[in-house]
Amino acid sequence: MCAAANIEVSIKIPFPTKREAEIAYDVLRVDSEPKRSFVHKTITLEENHLLLRLGGEQAKNVRVGVTSFCELLLLCCETLDQFGPPKSDRYEHY
Repeated sequence: MCAAANIEVSIKIPFPTKREAEIAYDVLRVDSEPKRSFVHKTITLEENHLLLRLGGEQAKNVRVGVTSFCELLLLCCETLDQFGPPKSDRYEHY
């Protein structure tokens, strides 16, 4: 039996504005993958795009990680739509 190769998935998610991408990044980056998922996740921010990289040894684990992330992303986007566009370029509530 040969050694398993890592499976990598990269997704680039565009947002209408840089501020909305920052909000989504701040929300989504705090949810790390559980140790038992055997998946590593990296989220980066480039202008108005979120870049997601997910990897693991088993396709099933990577698929579950992508599905979970997409569900959180959908909730985040629906929340942004519900509240409308951000009124300022920075978060100043702290």
